[in-house]
Amino acid sequence: METLQHLLNGFAIAAQPVNLLFAFAGCVLGTLVGVLPGLGASAGIAILLPVTFVLPATGAVIMLAAIYYGAAYGGTITSVLMRVPGEASSAVTCIDGYEMAKRGRGGAALAVAALGSFAGGTLATAGLVAMSLPLAELAVRFGPPEYFALMVLGLTLVTVLAGASLVRGLVAAMIGLLVGMVGTDPVMGAPRFAYGQLELLDGLGVVPVVMGLFGVSEVLANAAHPERAVFQTHMGTLMPTRADLRESAGPIARGTLLGFALGLVPGMGATVPTFLSYALEKKLSRHPERFGSGAIAGVAGPETTNNAYASAAMIPLFTLGLPGSAGMALLMGALMMNGLTPGPFLFSEHADFVWAVIASLYLGNVILLILNLPLIPLWLHILRIPYALLAAVILGFCVLGAYSLKGTVFDVGVMLVFGFAGYAFRKLDIPAVPLVLTLILGPLMEKGLRKSLEMSAGDPSIFLSRPLAAALLVAAAAFLAAATLKPFSRVKRAAAE
Repeated sequence: METLQHLLNGFAIAAQPVNLLFAFAGCVLGTLVGVLPGLGASAGIAILLPVTFVLPATGAVIMLAAIYYGAAYGGTITSVLMRVPGEASSAVTCIDGYEMAKRGRGGAALAVAALGSFAGGTLATAGLVAMSLPLAELAVRFGPPEYFALMVLGLTLVTVLAGASLVRGLVAAMIGLLVGMVGTDPVMGAPRFAYGQLELLDGLGVVPVVMGLFGVSEVLANAAHPERAVFQTHMGTLMPTRADLRESAGPIARGTLLGFALGLVPGMGATVPTFLSYALEKKLSRHPERFGSGAIAGVAGPETTNNAYASAAMIPLFTLGLPGSAGMALLMGALMMNGLTPGPFLFSEHADFVWAVIASLYLGNVILLILNLPLIPLWLHILRIPYALLAAVILGFCVLGAYSLKGTVFDVGVMLVFGFAGYAFRKLDIPAVPLVLTLILGPLMEKGLRKSLEMSAGDPSIFLSRPLAAALLVAAAAFLAAATLKPFSRVKRAAAE
């Protein structure tokens, strides 16, 4: 009953005209960054992150969250009509969605994707409502040792799951920890890695770093492919047939459950759940031979999973302060810049804010359902804009956003440096997600470590003497060991074959 009352209060705040306007703007912008190949939700949030300084905290986070889950649907449009995924998580939709478009059934594919996305996002948000308070109450019992161990487990999962190579993931995580240590020691108050530069005493700002890693690097990576060919197709009717709805019902239900479950795992990312959904639907189908030639289940399942994951991924962020992806890390950065620390105390100290954001997820899914199908022709026209012009606009927003934070050219330089670093990461196949997460979580993890050692007078056995902290550290070690041994088992199996 308490949860329902909190949710109703959240709807009262989220339904205010100004907050509805922020949700609407976020849905439109999210769909736009999802439609534009190579941009993506993380880059879109990074570019608009400086806006949070001049907007009310509730409205700003509602808008950024809408960008995050709006991009999940926007990538579907180009996947179906152009066979160019706007988001990596929409790549699997190209397989059957594009085949349907070639047969003049692109409208039906997009309609089913919209219905699945709405169902997955809405039901996953209901799960978020049901689990938030119990998890927050459990997390309140966490002390510094448990919190430190939880951070270690989360960063381990992200590092292990973020890329194909464990070594590259660890390299990115270590770079993020080093970058996060720049500034002033939180305990001693002494400068650390500042090298006499006054601008570094406050540390490297999260906003210039992520704008460079995601915004500038995207422009640099796409500069080699400035021309895009738009696939001209007859969309057909937007109304799916009864047979389409009947064949989609099962995949939508399974996709919701799969996306919600995997959204609770930090570091999973949205791409893995969509491919797992596609494989599951093909395995359960009575006609698996249809997959790859226009099976509606191959669109409904992954798209539902995609949006269910996007909503469920907010559970560990809000309740534990543990972002599971780059997009969630950027949302966490927006919260912290507004003086709000994600975690269990967020529900007790800022209940109106957090429940307003949760309620806005329901409203945002309704807005997306109403807007997206009528706006498809508009998105296709935007795709015809020369990329050189779009790149100039994106870079302009990045420079303006970085400069506006403190009014210094230094932050613009930081953004450019990390832009080239992000481009190098792409070329070297080093994932940027561990760097972003360790940059944000590193200082929190250090604080938990140092507080724990103060509690035990410097005795590290405190992490093993407390059962929950020990269990979390053992789980982190097990995941790291499994990832380390995996290549050896693969080589051994190949040799045996």
